[in-house]
Amino acid sequence: MSILANVVVAIIALMHLWFLILEMVLWDKPSGLRAFGITPEYAAQTKVLAANQGLYNGFLSAGLAWGLILGGAEGMHVKLFFLACVLVAGIYGGLTATRKVLWIQGLPAAIGIALVLAS
Repeated sequence: MSILANVVVAIIALMHLWFLILEMVLWDKPSGLRAFGITPEYAAQTKVLAANQGLYNGFLSAGLAWGLILGGAEGMHVKLFFLACVLVAGIYGGLTATRKVLWIQGLPAAIGIALVLAS
């Protein structure tokens, strides 16, 4: 179970690294516009806000990677903390932005928490 938990945590970390790239680099590019369903005008107006949001996703990714590197009980606590942060962000995004965020961000975090606790 421990290997599966670590694989899921690593996937979530990579997802949040991708979110960082989407929000900080690709926000106003065709792939960013498609991913978020926004217009070029909206992207131009919100580029700084999106970059800030992307930076936070990078922190989540780094925290999950840190937990994986630490391993053991200490790593488990770090992984649980950052997975809980991802879960809260997913729930909040699902309630305030689009329900899709709940499934893309919140559900994997909940699965990750369950797997880490079970390992």
